[in-house]
Amino acid sequence: MILRKFRVTNFRSVMDSGWIDCDNITSLVGINEAGKSNLVLALWKLKPAREEDESKIELRDDMPRHMYTDWKDIPEDVNFISAVFELDDILSDNVAAKCECEISSIKYVQITRSYDGEYKLHFPDYIARTKIQAEIVRDIISSAKDEIGSLNEVAEVEIEEDEEVEAGNETVETEVGIKDTILESLDKILSSLKKKEVLCKEDFNAIKLLYPTELIQLSDSEIYPAFVSVQKLIDKTFAILDIQEPSDVKGIHDLITSEMPSFVYYSDYGNLDAEIYLPQAVKLLENNTIVGFDNAAKIRTLRMLFEFVNLNPKEILELGKDPLTEKQVITITNTVNSSYPQQNKTEKSEETIHFIPDEDEIKEGQKNKSERKIQLNSAASSFTRKFKDWWKQGDYTFEFDADGDYFKIWVSDKIRPDKIELRQRSTGLQWFFSFFLVFLVESKDAHKGTILLLDEAGLTLHPLAQKDLIAFFENLADENQIIHTTHSPFLIDTNNIDRVKVVYMDKDGYTVSSNNLREGITPENKNSIYAAHAALGLSVSDVILQGCQPVIVEGTSDQYLLNAIKLFLIRNKKIAPDKELVFLAGGGTSTKGVQGIIGILSGKSEELPPVLLDSDKNGEDMKKNLSSGLYKEKLSKRIISAKDITEIEYSEVEDIIPYNLMSKEVERLLRNDDDVEFEDSYSNGAPILPQIEKFATDNSIVLPSGWKVELARKVKVQLVKPKVKIDDKYVQMWTKLFGYFIDPK
Repeated sequence: MILRKFRVTNFRSVMDSGWIDCDNITSLVGINEAGKSNLVLALWKLKPAREEDESKIELRDDMPRHMYTDWKDIPEDVNFISAVFELDDILSDNVAAKCECEISSIKYVQITRSYDGEYKLHFPDYIARTKIQAEIVRDIISSAKDEIGSLNEVAEVEIEEDEEVEAGNETVETEVGIKDTILESLDKILSSLKKKEVLCKEDFNAIKLLYPTELIQLSDSEIYPAFVSVQKLIDKTFAILDIQEPSDVKGIHDLITSEMPSFVYYSDYGNLDAEIYLPQAVKLLENNTIVGFDNAAKIRTLRMLFEFVNLNPKEILELGKDPLTEKQVITITNTVNSSYPQQNKTEKSEETIHFIPDEDEIKEGQKNKSERKIQLNSAASSFTRKFKDWWKQGDYTFEFDADGDYFKIWVSDKIRPDKIELRQRSTGLQWFFSFFLVFLVESKDAHKGTILLLDEAGLTLHPLAQKDLIAFFENLADENQIIHTTHSPFLIDTNNIDRVKVVYMDKDGYTVSSNNLREGITPENKNSIYAAHAALGLSVSDVILQGCQPVIVEGTSDQYLLNAIKLFLIRNKKIAPDKELVFLAGGGTSTKGVQGIIGILSGKSEELPPVLLDSDKNGEDMKKNLSSGLYKEKLSKRIISAKDITEIEYSEVEDIIPYNLMSKEVERLLRNDDDVEFEDSYSNGAPILPQIEKFATDNSIVLPSGWKVELARKVKVQLVKPKVKIDDKYVQMWTKLFGYFIDPK
């Protein structure tokens, strides 16, 4: 199951976050106190990989404070997290078979959890069936007629005197005539269905009225059981119309919730101390409280450390003890005053006896310390090997050491071969060390595809190391989806700006999130939005400073599609740009849009960037203006129209995308009750966006706000898949287009 989006409601600072779309890597960007942590904490509590104190639902901590008294007694009525998952093929087939429905209608499931911990399921694409094909029922009845017509009736049966007596005489029952009665009834049903193509619930009720009544059931009958089987088969056929929600089908709820991925949450509050006091660790891991130590996250990481390296801290502590060299002897004396027993006095004296351990005790102590050293060396060697397989950006060697009651972690590497305590190494390495433990231990027993929730991941890393962390995320995301919060611009992949969601506070101070990177701009949170834009490379001056090749496009949807095409072409070795291609969205063809960005760039660089415009009227007008102004003479070749690539009038960037990559999302966008499909009217030789808009108008479909951007984002997801197949026609088209960008004339 793949997480496609989630929504947090009624949780701490979040009343309604809105739906947050998820990719293999999703970045939640916003300033401190915007509420980013609360979003991932709520998602963690949907299904934590391990039930830790922090992951448990706590009404006092998790319910919004101002609603606590209203909701504390009705936790079952208050939902705090909803998530939509896409089912894999095997699970989809299983659910569709159990529900007897189309796979497409159960491909997505919404799972909601309320404060009582219960799950509710909803299949958003499932539309309760109101009709079935009449031919199915006709086939059932025709087959039944043939079967019953071949069976023999029971002629007569004598009834024992003690079973039934009428006026003192034995009675004789017969089945003669039952075959004709049933066949006549089935003929009437067939006749009533003769001109019908589909049947509804009312037809089912009419069929039941045509069943014969008062049939005699004899023990030796062949005909009566055959007719009952027909009734049951017809009942089962129409039972599909009773399914309002697939989760109501027996077994579906438990199947889906058991297959739902688990979540692993980590923040730097869980970073492990490099020197661990073993007596304290033993108490903490036995769930005993220690005054002054209440860091649940750190206790969690501590537990993961000893579990991962398969060490028992209590055993390590005991193995390190020296042989006994002294003993305290306590003597207690009671003095009782017989007149006043209640005033009994207790006198205590202590005496310390020193002695030298014998040879056997010394050898036993040496053996124990040797055993401890071997265990520690083995654990450290195993940890080092597994860490190297996981983190490719360094070659670290770890050593575990026990000095008396203290457990210490030492680190060395090729550059610095001297052993140094972990606490003296960078906080970035400490973060990776602790995160490595939590992730591997908590996810090892969970289903494949555990989802990682990282709060302010790698914040203490150097900016260049943060860039390495992005690459690390990419590798990790092959197996595990990642959702991370950040306010660092270096932890945003500018090639995948569609993965970024802005988190900010609305006018009432509640946390909300948006896929729209320009949403929520108010005087109160403008710094949050500015940080997001800077992180995404939307600051034009940053592009120049980084030595990138900017390309001006009209809108965000163009950015998404062109970034995906760029990644495809580079992966398939069709292009090898010397500079990073960065697509800047002008927000339209107005003076403040494309022309505004060009004006800024022209002030920073002598070279004007390539511009890609739609071939509609606005785009053509902009091309004329630029060609006669800034881009006059030879520079006009840097202005590319979509029709220069597609050879289709009025075309846009969407027209250089194969329709098969769009079809799934377009059909979802244009779903209607009349079963009219867009694909039946789609013309490959005309611009697709006007066709979508016309189809929506003709079929009374209201397209949601921002549908073009959302369509482009979904198409990008399809295009960046490693095994995607693209027709050579489009690959040639893309290569030609990117040739203009890489080597502008």
